[in-house]
Formats: sequence, C-alpha cells, structure tokens
Amino acid sequence: MSANVETMFFVREKPWHGLGTCVSEALASKEALELAGLNWRVLQEPVYTEQKEPVTGYKVNIRDSDRKVLGVVTNRYKVIQNEEAFAFTDELLGEGIRYETAGSLMGGRKVWLLARMPHEYIISGEHISPYLVFSNTHDGSGAVKVAITPIRVVCNNTLNLALSTAKRSWSMIHKGNIQDKLQEAKETLFMAQNYMNCLNNEFEALKLQKLTDQKVMEYIDTLLPVEENATLQQSKNIKRLREDMKRRYFDAPDLQTIGKNAYRFINAVSDFATHVNPLRRTANYSENLFDRTIDGNPVIDKAYQLIQTA
Repeated sequence: MSANVETMFFVREKPWHGLGTCVSEALASKEALELAGLNWRVLQEPVYTEQKEPVTGYKVNIRDSDRKVLGVVTNRYKVIQNEEAFAFTDELLGEGIRYETAGSLMGGRKVWLLARMPHEYIISGEHISPYLVFSNTHDGSGAVKVAITPIRVVCNNTLNLALSTAKRSWSMIHKGNIQDKLQEAKETLFMAQNYMNCLNNEFEALKLQKLTDQKVMEYIDTLLPVEENATLQQSKNIKRLREDMKRRYFDAPDLQTIGKNAYRFINAVSDFATHVNPLRRTANYSENLFDRTIDGNPVIDKAYQLIQTA
C-alpha cells in the first residue's frame, strides 16, 4: 500500500493500490472535488524563526482544513487552488465534462485530476480515448503540468508518444500572472485535435514498417540491457523482464491480427510499461507511474526512438 496516496476517488476499477472511494460513474467537478478529498484551500502566511523574527522573502503554504504545512515558498509564488484546477479543466473541456479520478499525494503537497476528453477517436481501426491530466504542487517543488494522454481502450495502455510533429503537454511555474498563463494553456491545449491527427498518421506509418522476429528480439535486448557487471540474480531478473515483453509482442490476443510491424511493437512495449510488475516496488512507484502519463514513459520513448532510427 502506497504511503504517498493520501486521498482519492476512482471509477469502477481500482487504480494503483486500490486506495480511495469507489464510484460507479465519472463525476462532475463539484462532486469530484469532494470525493477526492480536495475541498480545501491553501493559505499563505509569514515565516518566522524560532526567535519569532520574520523571514523576509518567504511564505509558508498551509492547508486550511487541518493547518498542515505544505511547503515554504518565495513571495513570488502564486497559489493555484484545487477548485481553480477543476474550474480550469471544466472551462477547457466544456459543459458535461466528467472526472475519472482525482486525488492528493504526499499529504496534500501534490494533487492531480484526470478527465476523459469529450471526443472519441478510431485511430488505425482501434478505439483510442484521449484523457486530460492536470497535476499541481503546493509545496514549491514543481510546476503545473497539463497533458493529453491517449489510452488504447482494448488493453488500457497509454500511447503518449513524443511526436516531433505535435505537442501533447504544457507546464508553467507558480510565478507571474497566473490567469494569463492559464489562458495560454487553454489556447495551447486546443492542440489535442492536432496531436490525435498526427498520432493517427504515425500509427499508419508504423503499421507499414515491417519487423522481423530477430529485429524485435534485438530491440527488446536494447530496451532491457544486462549490464556488464551485473550479478547472476540481476541477469536473471532482466531476462525475466525480456521474456515478459516478448510474450506481450508475440502472444497478446489483441495484437494477433495486426501483423508483425512497428505498431505492434510499440503497443507491446506500452503494455509492458503500463502493466508490468516491477522487480522492486518502491514506496513511490505508483506516483512515478502516474507522473509518466504526463512526462512520458522512458521505455516507450526509447522504443519509439529505436523504431525511428531503423
């Protein structure tokens, strides 16, 4: 059970370690804010030394619901409240938007929400659902991040390829005119249609790129290398992961009719990156996995680079 997940809700299927309140259908923003445990505000108050001397240039971010200290930030830091995040996403995606999950990490220092975008896509003959992810920190450690994450519905895999032809993410720091920056995000994120169109074109090109079984094995070995100084156990672990990835390429029922090509390989790697059991499940494993829905998964990115340089 992850100690980093403080509060959250989820729709139907348990995410990560199954924490949170289960609901039968996606929620509107007001309900989502409450069930996710995000119906609190961040207050900014002066910082003092133990001798009660004011510390100039800094403020402390405090959660109003329990007076929990979230972080010490500079005077230039501008708070984006949780309700503002939902309002931003409501306005961006339009009336009727529903939230699939939202929650708080690390005692409120980091929050996120995920909403299904209103348009569905059939890309290269497959059902792809785009989601919008909004992530924010209240401790001064990171930027506001917004990203489009396409999900291949048949297997619930992320397909957030780093395309050179279209942008899928946006970020901003907590300084300057926040409202102007949020307006910029709204304008930037109308890139969703462009990204999905470019993704469609890329998938069609990947389907035409045939791969031999030998080439697939070489790619898998490159993605999951055995280090020269690896111990016997480490070598066994990497070989186990290689076998897992091979099965996802050669044996997955949903890929049998696609043909042996680069598109099939990218989907197999995506399935591996999204669902594989790690060799060692660290305390923040789930949080890192979620972060990759915004920042991109390095294994998928590397596989895509291998395909492009073939």
